[in-house]
Amino acid sequence: MIAPHQEEIVGSLRGIGVRQIRLACGLVLLAYLLSHFLNHALGNISPDAMAAGVYYHTLFWRFLPVAVTLYAAATIHAGLGLWALYQRREFHWKAIEPLQLVLGLSIPALIVAHVVGVRLSYTLFGHDKFYPQVLYGFWMGPPGRLFVITAVLIIAWLHGCIGLHFWLRMKPFYARAKPLLFAAALLVPTLALLGIYQAGRTVAAESASHDWQASNLSPRQMGTPAEQQTLERITGASLLGYLGLVGLVLLARGARTLLERRGGMITLSYGNGRTIRVAKGLSVLEASLRYNVPHASMCGGRARCSTCRIRVIGDSSALPVPSQREAFVLGRVGAADPSIRLACQLRPTTDLSFFQLFTPSTISASAHAAHPQRIGQERYLVSLFVDMRGSTQLAEKRLPFDTVFIVNRFLAAVSQAVIDCGGQPNQFIGDGMLALFGLTAPPQAACGQAVRAAATIANNVAELNQFLAHDLHEPIRFGIGIHGGEVIVGDIGYRNHMVFTALGDAVNVAARLQDMTKGLSCEAILSDEVRLAAGLEADDLPQQEVEIRGRAEPMTVRVVASAADLSALLDRKATVAA
Repeated sequence: MIAPHQEEIVGSLRGIGVRQIRLACGLVLLAYLLSHFLNHALGNISPDAMAAGVYYHTLFWRFLPVAVTLYAAATIHAGLGLWALYQRREFHWKAIEPLQLVLGLSIPALIVAHVVGVRLSYTLFGHDKFYPQVLYGFWMGPPGRLFVITAVLIIAWLHGCIGLHFWLRMKPFYARAKPLLFAAALLVPTLALLGIYQAGRTVAAESASHDWQASNLSPRQMGTPAEQQTLERITGASLLGYLGLVGLVLLARGARTLLERRGGMITLSYGNGRTIRVAKGLSVLEASLRYNVPHASMCGGRARCSTCRIRVIGDSSALPVPSQREAFVLGRVGAADPSIRLACQLRPTTDLSFFQLFTPSTISASAHAAHPQRIGQERYLVSLFVDMRGSTQLAEKRLPFDTVFIVNRFLAAVSQAVIDCGGQPNQFIGDGMLALFGLTAPPQAACGQAVRAAATIANNVAELNQFLAHDLHEPIRFGIGIHGGEVIVGDIGYRNHMVFTALGDAVNVAARLQDMTKGLSCEAILSDEVRLAAGLEADDLPQQEVEIRGRAEPMTVRVVASAADLSALLDRKATVAA
């Protein structure tokens, strides 16, 4: 018997594939790049600060275990980049993935001269090239050097940021962290390039001194002419070798395409009447991309999700055996049926009929998960239900057009209040509306936004009543229910009738609280949990225990006679905090 924790370890190891190895290597290289950029940024202080920083930078990255990890990661990552160029049969050129691949493949060609001139010269000849020597070469050497190093810094950083985006975009915290990460992604390379510029100007000015040249441009540091010629030959050979490898990969792609076409064509039937003829060797998802057939795919074909799942119609025993990665993903979602496969991994060799388990209108193969939460995600949200009172009596005394006009003005006033407070109008149900808070804010802030929205709704409706006073026999009244909790958010519906909404007990409770405002003769009821998170004092609002249908235990809520009063309570809290 295998212990449970051993089974988890074995299961995790099964999930490691080529993409996971490439990701791990990429993270190591991104860490090195970040360390290098931060060291460059010290040039905004002085070249001496850069020299002090590079001491600790090299002390860490030249530590033998770290150095082995770094160079192994660089070699493996570059090799897997070439493999990705060969292995991927179809790209959607409107997506960002081809850009990432092109940027990544260009880095070795651009960086080879710098690596040979600095790192390899140290290994072969013991040259001590640090910032003074490197900056002198950039500023006083051929003009193209500075352009190339600037380009490679930007390209490497963009490549790493795109990879980081692909990895993190399905993480629940990413939506909240994205603004900070974006700011860092702009700030770090900007400071690094400015540091190179400032330090380079200083070095260029000091290099006119014979004493500086004697101290920084000696043969021990820059090498003899013979050694420099040797390094230049190594650079040229390395560049030609790498370009040759890229050329061989492209030739291999072409040869494979010819062989696949000669190997015959197969028919893919999508179960909705659509059929396409494709060459053997394409995955089902690649075939969908090539022929513009909508196909759900959250991760863009990386086997990091299961949204491209298909169910094979008929005998599935003749299909290729699932890869280790595909088996891991299917196991994670409990898909034990052998007829269920991942479209991004399945490469059929015979005619195949299937239907998609996720509707393509939710996320197409070309969408690549711009909004991962739309496919289904559990998260904390605050639900606010608001309903217009007396709309039935309103309709009895007016023309249909007039009734619709007034209801729309009410919903517009409510929606504007929700948007102004950071929420999102979600569903319109007759003369009522569900609003969600917390899609882009942490739970505590979402509770405060929802309470603020209730007060703003009251103010907006009061203005609307004043505007329509000549046409209303009595002012428009409303009821609001607010509650927060873990819910499931995603696109719900059928085909072209999909709506993004939230499902769960918290949403139902908010609707029940809104209904209770009628019996308690108040404008709003909020759960005590929301009141506490919003920072309102316990004695600010009357407390009441209520029975919620579907719940065994009574619930503590706060009754708000006038929703407009919530604004003063929140302002007082803000004043005390300040």
